[in-house]
Amino acid sequence: MQEMTPYELLGGAGVVRWLTDRFYDIMDSDPAVKPLRDMHPADLTASREKLYMFLSGWLGGPPLFMDTFGHPRLRQRHMPFAVDGEARDQWMKCMTQAVNELVCEDWLKARLLEAFYNTADFMRNRED
Repeated sequence: MQEMTPYELLGGAGVVRWLTDRFYDIMDSDPAVKPLRDMHPADLTASREKLYMFLSGWLGGPPLFMDTFGHPRLRQRHMPFAVDGEARDQWMKCMTQAVNELVCEDWLKARLLEAFYNTADFMRNRED
């Protein structure tokens, strides 16, 4: 029997869209992550869409980002921004809250948050 992808376990496109939107809603409203918010444009529409497209493929669903923009090259795309441990932790604060609001199963939360942390930590391009 084939193991289900995280995309399937979460419930597909609509749930990934919700996770993306909730992440950005938290980032946009939590003063504790203002430095992270300030790295983004005032209008988050394009950022929301790109993260949704990336997460779709990253979680095992349709590779929307790759189909549109090619390989994500995450580190390269984030080089113009000072991504240090603080930025990583602020990003994780928002994503952790969104995941906790969405996912009920502890094992799935742990799996997702570990994968998100590893990816966020990989984005660091500045020393703390």
